[in-house]
Amino acid sequence: MAHIVVMGAGLGGSIMAYELKDQVGTDHKITVVTKDPKYHFVPSNPWVAVNWRKRNDIEIDLAPILAKKNIDFITVPVEELQPEENRLKLSDGQVIDYDYLVIATGPELAFDEIEGLGPEGFTQSVCHVEHAVDAGKAFEEFCKDPGPIVVGAVQGASCFGPAYEFMFILETELRRRKIRDQVPITYVTSEPYVGHLGLDGVGNTKGLLEAEMRDKHIKWMTSSKIKSVEDGVMHVETFGDDGESRGETDVPFKYSMMLPAFRGIKPFMNIEGLTNPRGFVIVDEHQRNPKYKNIFSIGVCIAIPPIGPTPVPVGVPKTGFMIESMVTATAHNLGQILKGEEPTHKATWNAFCLADFGDSGVAFVAQPQIPPRNVNWASQGKWVHMAKVGFEKYFMGKIKSGESERFYENWALKALGIDKLKADRTDD
Repeated sequence: MAHIVVMGAGLGGSIMAYELKDQVGTDHKITVVTKDPKYHFVPSNPWVAVNWRKRNDIEIDLAPILAKKNIDFITVPVEELQPEENRLKLSDGQVIDYDYLVIATGPELAFDEIEGLGPEGFTQSVCHVEHAVDAGKAFEEFCKDPGPIVVGAVQGASCFGPAYEFMFILETELRRRKIRDQVPITYVTSEPYVGHLGLDGVGNTKGLLEAEMRDKHIKWMTSSKIKSVEDGVMHVETFGDDGESRGETDVPFKYSMMLPAFRGIKPFMNIEGLTNPRGFVIVDEHQRNPKYKNIFSIGVCIAIPPIGPTPVPVGVPKTGFMIESMVTATAHNLGQILKGEEPTHKATWNAFCLADFGDSGVAFVAQPQIPPRNVNWASQGKWVHMAKVGFEKYFMGKIKSGESERFYENWALKALGIDKLKADRTDD
């Protein structure tokens, strides 16, 4: 009997545990180790930050669900990974030996890399439900005495969708409260153009988002580097396409939400051969680390190089469906290995995203997420908002039921031509 440890229980880790169980059954032991005892649906954090959702609306207690599936669940942070010994040391002194490890921790949020950034500084965040709750409290205070708002993503950020979502959701809520006329909004981003998304755009995301921002009277600053943040002032340096500085600007705000850059978490930072200099886990086409063959990794914590050079550093996002494709490939590959076979499954890294704008939104499909693509499509409309609400309920239903995929999800994706695994080819 092999012992498979899944490190992390967010979007990737929870589904990873479920799909692994489907693959290996009762023949092997699965343990999930995480610092958070409850799952929370990260895509709903922007709604929490304007008080359209409460924290308990998007949280799920994982312990009883995993217990029903006979999956061990340990809610203690990992202090050290010892890959040479196949061992995890936990912060309470526990030691866990594994035969196979799946790293699905997500990232560490690098607020400290910019002075004054983040919840402990002068800007809000929607990266974690606790941040979103605090952002919602700050928003209520802001509405009593409104002023300028700055939303965006800093240099090195790789997650841009939630910044656009939150900005438009804020704009919608301000209109509902009839104080929009008192609130200038500026979008500040490291992206070289609006709608780049760390993906060099998807379909016409540039045109769609620029048009939406013009229609909503939102100004923007692209190729921007945040130098520092003070109470009420953001110091921003902008760059031209040639990479030359165009000077610094002081951007005032009364409320700001800026997405930070990500990095790997401390337990596996600087392990040679496992991670890159930023601390992200290096994986091959089968989601397996080239040096430590019994370590796999999925989700935001894996290393993906930038799509191309930009005036200000921009990372590549790891979107929800892309992560699910990594999960499926990893589960199938581990299933093969445990049968004495070589892994053959490869994730498609396709992206299917719904960006809610409060009363409308933008949807896009990128197959694969990294260009050049077979499908490169984007659309907008009020239907996106309703689709995002429906997806929230559907995905949380999957987590609550302990399912990685329901039959009608697979049927619908096949009908749309969206696959999680690459098709077998004779030249593979």
